[in-house]
Amino acid sequence: MQTSSRLPRFDVAGISRYAVAVAFFMLLVFFSLASPSFLTPANLFNILVNNVVLLAIIAFGMTIVISAGGIDLSVGVSVDMASMVFIMLLAAGSGPVVAILVGLAAAVAVGLVNSVLITRLRISPFLATLGVLFIGQSVQQIATGGGQPIYLVTGDVVKLFTAIVRTPVLGVPMSVIIFAACGVVAYLVLHKSVFGRYVRAFGAQPGVAWYSGIRVPFNMSLVYIACALLCGVAGILLSSTVRSYVPLSGNAFLLDAIGATFIGTTISAERRPSVIGTLLGVALLAVVKNGLLLIGWNFYWQQVGIGVLVFLVLALSFGLRGRDH
Repeated sequence: MQTSSRLPRFDVAGISRYAVAVAFFMLLVFFSLASPSFLTPANLFNILVNNVVLLAIIAFGMTIVISAGGIDLSVGVSVDMASMVFIMLLAAGSGPVVAILVGLAAAVAVGLVNSVLITRLRISPFLATLGVLFIGQSVQQIATGGGQPIYLVTGDVVKLFTAIVRTPVLGVPMSVIIFAACGVVAYLVLHKSVFGRYVRAFGAQPGVAWYSGIRVPFNMSLVYIACALLCGVAGILLSSTVRSYVPLSGNAFLLDAIGATFIGTTISAERRPSVIGTLLGVALLAVVKNGLLLIGWNFYWQQVGIGVLVFLVLALSFGLRGRDH
């Protein structure tokens, strides 16, 4: 009786999908050993509020765009335009509701410009959003007299809005509640709606989408508007937290949002972006930033650490899948 000498075949591609989760767990263990204060409730709360909330909201918008086969390099402009208009209106004495709505409208305007350039003028998403990035930066410099920050002065409207923003609901900060709401909405839109199916079709099979009767230009416009709107929400939260507007501050989120989105693709068998994957990518980046800060690495070395981590996670995940084919 002969016995087979063949070894069992492991699902390497399936294993590779856990690369991010494994890296996340290993980082938690490493930083908890390296810094006694890392796993304290206060520090974990700090990671959530200061490192996850804003980046995750922006990355949710980037996830929708990349799912559609595009890219948005102007997310920082959407953040900054919402922040600038919001703070300017509050400083001028406008009510919080008006300031929020007009600030969000300013962010949506950035998305509208992107959509016109991409769907009507047929400019590539990379070049279109890059151009909007440059123009948006110049607009901010001009509007603020060369890039001067705008600080909120004390007043009844400012005190009222500050009280609303900083008052927790059932012990949960308002920013965390808004972040959770954005995540749920983004998940339902991208993964549970007809629009979401269209978006994923654009990214997976753009040629088929064009000839299947889907209104591609209209839906692609909605993609960039949705991304800009989410970035506008982040801009309002950012300026509400620091009670000021600092020109070009939104650009700091661009590369992290792209990185988190692509890290999130590693949990998908099809290597497609997802809201859950992006959230995991954001958490991974947030833990690295906070942990490196606690063990004494300065900002520049933190960027090196994050870059190396992103490379290792993506190389491990995609490298294992390549061996399985």
